[in-house]
Amino acid sequence: MAGTSVESERAATGADGARAGARDVDQSATPAPPRALDLGRALRRVVPPVVIGAAGLVLWELIVRLKDIPYYILPGPLLVLRTLVRDWGTLYPSLLVTLAITGAALLVATVAGVLISIVFTQSKLVELSLFPYAVILQVTPIVAIAPLIIIWVKSIPLALLICAWLVAFFPIVSNTTLGLNSADHNLLNLLQLYGASRRQVFWYLRLPSAMPYFLGGLRISGGLALIGAVVAEFVAGTGGSQSGLAYRILESGYTMQIPRMFAALLMITCSGILIFLVLTGLSHLILRKWHESAVRRES
Repeated sequence: MAGTSVESERAATGADGARAGARDVDQSATPAPPRALDLGRALRRVVPPVVIGAAGLVLWELIVRLKDIPYYILPGPLLVLRTLVRDWGTLYPSLLVTLAITGAALLVATVAGVLISIVFTQSKLVELSLFPYAVILQVTPIVAIAPLIIIWVKSIPLALLICAWLVAFFPIVSNTTLGLNSADHNLLNLLQLYGASRRQVFWYLRLPSAMPYFLGGLRISGGLALIGAVVAEFVAGTGGSQSGLAYRILESGYTMQIPRMFAALLMITCSGILIFLVLTGLSHLILRKWHESAVRRES
């Protein structure tokens, strides 16, 4: 009898285990529901600055109306928007000129900065010899050397490109060089122990280590390229088909069209925000699968 009861208990236990295993198989076979977007987190990040900005614009409009401030001293936000719509045909081509210079300067700064950083990483002597001159270019005010560049370079667009490139160049060189030199020394020693070539060390270790640093420098350089282009246009004071938004601001100041000046300034500001958002999205797209700064935490 005792043997029979033991066998019955074993059979019952086996049946329970089989049922539990079947449930586990069913649960594992059922696809997990897709993760919903965290709208609450997105709203918490977007709503506060939007509310503060809207409140500031409303306060600005109320002050202008209540104090009866003339439009040639301080135009209200509504007047600026109406001017932007009215003068879109004049301001939009200038915006394209400024953005073309900014994009070209950022592209050249990116390519040249990455190549120079790779050279710095391969030779410490070259880095020690040339990096101080990159620092000199960074700390020299572009307003001080822009007139010389415009005098020496006959082509105005090329001169503006050089000025914008000088401003956007250093963050990429500095950040990318730091990233390439920040590779884990233990992994570097391991690759060298297994006889990896310089090219293999670069592609499989140094480049992934430098990617977050490079993308951070790229975000900084995007805004600086726009600033450099605008400052160079101010110094050049060009007109005609090659006139950018900075020239429109100067022109509006000379003719006391202050609402147009604010409209051009609004376009520059929105362009800078758009550049930053695009580069931030690119950085997240590249890093979101593997880097700790962009990987979403499960908790």
